Amino acid sequence: MNGEHPPATPSSQRLGELTSPEVAEQAASILFVPLGSTEQHGPHLPLSTDTSIAQAWCDALAAEREDAVVAPPLPYGSSGEHAGFAGTISIGQKALEKVLVELARSATDSFDTVIFVSGHAGNVEPLRRAVKTLRKEKRRVAAILPRLAGADAHAGHTETSLMLHLHPEQVRLDRAEAGNTTPLIDLIDELRSGGLAAVTPNGVLGDPRTATAEDGAALLDALTQLEPS
Repeated sequence: MNGEHPPATPSSQRLGELTSPEVAEQAASILFVPLGSTEQHGPHLPLSTDTSIAQAWCDALAAEREDAVVAPPLPYGSSGEHAGFAGTISIGQKALEKVLVELARSATDSFDTVIFVSGHAGNVEPLRRAVKTLRKEKRRVAAILPRLAGADAHAGHTETSLMLHLHPEQVRLDRAEAGNTTPLIDLIDELRSGGLAAVTPNGVLGDPRTATAEDGAALLDALTQLEPS
């Protein structure tokens, strides 16, 4: 033994678990940023559902690369449509847009590319505006948005299946109940004017009672196939 420290061997791809020298040694060029929310997900899913999904999604994306790390998730988003349901916390579109712009401006000091990955559909418009602003500044940024063919809208089969795969201990299946199963396109005007409370008393759009962990694993795999835009 010569008293020298062994070389650092970081095993994590999560930025928050690394030291600054480890980040420099890894020379990662891509930062995935999970965007979530703190909002109601019916009587059976936790308020952190979107954040948990975004985190797992980013972890899966980074695991396929050697040049990527995952930022700590942003757990607050634009969730004004969920107002009136206990526990929902929204920072609104303008604040979210500003946070994303400033976050990427700072992150591009350390990483060549920032890719925002949103687990909440309500974040999409401010995210698109933020990306537009950042690209005008010649920064390398992109977004991956939550779009899956055949997915229901909120706290139904899709999100419940994902959570059964990711965090089954957090799912209260004994409380799961169907919500409004009308196609979202037929509800969108009323939803925009009155929020979720106007179209679904229990906060669910879809039917979580059909959810399975197996479907959740397949859905997560499908999410990782989506291309940045």
